[in-house]
Amino acid sequence: MRRTVIPELLDADAGSPAEIHDSLADLRGINRRFGGISTTRSLIEHLSAATNLRNLSLLDVAAGSGDVAHAAQRQLAPRGIRLSYMLLDSAASHLNGHRPSIVANALALPFRECSFDLVSCSLFLHHLEPDEVRRFVNEALRVSRLAVLINDLRRSAIHLALVYAGFPLFRSRLTRHDAPASVRRAYRHTELRDILASTDAAHVEIVHHFLYRLGVIAWKHRPSEAQ
Repeated sequence: MRRTVIPELLDADAGSPAEIHDSLADLRGINRRFGGISTTRSLIEHLSAATNLRNLSLLDVAAGSGDVAHAAQRQLAPRGIRLSYMLLDSAASHLNGHRPSIVANALALPFRECSFDLVSCSLFLHHLEPDEVRRFVNEALRVSRLAVLINDLRRSAIHLALVYAGFPLFRSRLTRHDAPASVRRAYRHTELRDILASTDAAHVEIVHHFLYRLGVIAWKHRPSEAQ
């Protein structure tokens, strides 16, 4: 299944306020049911174990309504990991007034070097073309102290079929357009590995997660040097 770039409606806020609200609610449901939250939580747990760090700051890029970062924070607390976070999105309408948050361009992050321990994104990378992926990851590495966490879809015909089967779960017509478009735009493991090999990352780990999710840790330094 070849990667196909199809513009997504939520990116351009191409809908009424009610449709945008419903589409963001759909995304929260997808993250809750189909591996979005669990993938990010697992990546942070793995990084915490590798570095022996239990207090971590995170910048969540293209955060939308911030459900992934908030749920990860809540679920990590009983495991002894304290996560503080800031949300960043290109549209204030996606952030819904959540704080702390900032409206900014993901490819030109308005922060100094090493401002956060981690920079993360969920369901964002497939929106970028390969050169933009490299630019984003290098910019995120600049702002991070430890690593960049990527949580995204894995492209496959089976995944696409599952998305169409899930249409009755979606409230918004934007989601019914964007969900299959996202799968068609998503990268495969080998494609992403090759792209990230030409970034500033010292080491890259890529793992498959439920449900057709790719979890990536792009380390700023070797894990043994990141404590």
